[in-house]
Amino acid sequence: MELYLDLVSQPCRSVFLFAKAVGIPFQFKRVELAAGQQYSEDFGKVSVIRKVPVMKDGSFVLTESVAILQYLVQKHRSSVADHWYPADLQQRARVNEYLSWQHMNLRTHGSKVFLLRAMFPLIMGSEVPKDKMDAALEDLTQSLDLLEEKFLQNKPFIIGDKLSLADLVAVVEIMQPVGCGLDAFEGRVKLIAWRERVKKELGEKLFDEAHESIMAVSSLPQTMQSNTQLAMLIPKFQKLFK
Repeated sequence: MELYLDLVSQPCRSVFLFAKAVGIPFQFKRVELAAGQQYSEDFGKVSVIRKVPVMKDGSFVLTESVAILQYLVQKHRSSVADHWYPADLQQRARVNEYLSWQHMNLRTHGSKVFLLRAMFPLIMGSEVPKDKMDAALEDLTQSLDLLEEKFLQNKPFIIGDKLSLADLVAVVEIMQPVGCGLDAFEGRVKLIAWRERVKKELGEKLFDEAHESIMAVSSLPQTMQSNTQLAMLIPKFQKLFK
């Protein structure tokens, strides 16, 4: 099995962490987004969507991180512990509820803060307008509040006493703004304790390995400035930042 990943991407980190944590063997195929490798001819043959992660299992190609995670759980169900994606109908529904919610909430808002802080000055050639940043931070705050109040509540993990795909997907998203210098955990005692439990369950060494790239994201502008695909990336980001 091949996994096409860039660990600067939070969905890629969730797939990487899960496969590593449960011992699913794979070939790591690096696709460097900042260098525009997703637009290469070779990658286009793997996926016309030109986004990562992508899983290639023999001749079967699958995109979208949540779909990949669910596929891996079900393919390897004999060796993957039930708590990741429980067989119990209601517990699985709780995992699915979080995975459905997060796309347009924590993922969207954390990504926007990251892009504004890490990419906007490079692409647009100016500082981020205060009103844009304030609005993005407010949206992120609301999503973090909902994660605490609706999904985590007073439980050790999102679905109860054990780690699940929901926790994995949640933690990588919160780490995205952390990588660009915004500690989204600051002042949130409940989330800090939850993060430490997630790290312990995954293994701190593995967690740190997965987040090494995002924690060194300050080098991203230099990578982009030196790549020949920057001209292709600029209009895409300009459209996003309008």
